[in-house]
Amino acid sequence: MFALRASARRSADAGRRLLQSTQGVRGIRIGNTEVPDDKRLTYSLQRIKGIGRSTARQMLCELQIENKPTGELSGIELESLRNEVLNYDIGHNLDKENASCIKRLVDIKSYRGIRHIDGLPCRGQRTRTNAHTRKNRGTPFAAFKMTSHR
Repeated sequence: MFALRASARRSADAGRRLLQSTQGVRGIRIGNTEVPDDKRLTYSLQRIKGIGRSTARQMLCELQIENKPTGELSGIELESLRNEVLNYDIGHNLDKENASCIKRLVDIKSYRGIRHIDGLPCRGQRTRTNAHTRKNRGTPFAAFKMTSHR
């Protein structure tokens, strides 16, 4: 029992030393996404699904972290960045939220929900000549291709 407590104490001390270290950290994982070490923070954060250019800049301004390469982050900066990312809907949670919104539209049988069921554009685009990808047609004029050889 005593050995378990000592090992827990050592791991807590190691974590504390990592947070206080000023050396760069390699192989950074933020929000279940591997973030590149060699790119600057604004571009690295955009690799996380649900965080775009303006959100990444806003996060750095709130945390008062300069836009340096991700590999040069200190432990304290990395931990504060991870905590800030948790405040946003990202990754799988974002997908679940979007799916639930679409399911709600389908359940109440709104116009947009019916368009989702039919696989047609929902936001007023024309469908007579466009929307070939939304209608799941690979190439618009594949039926007219000449395949005979002379």
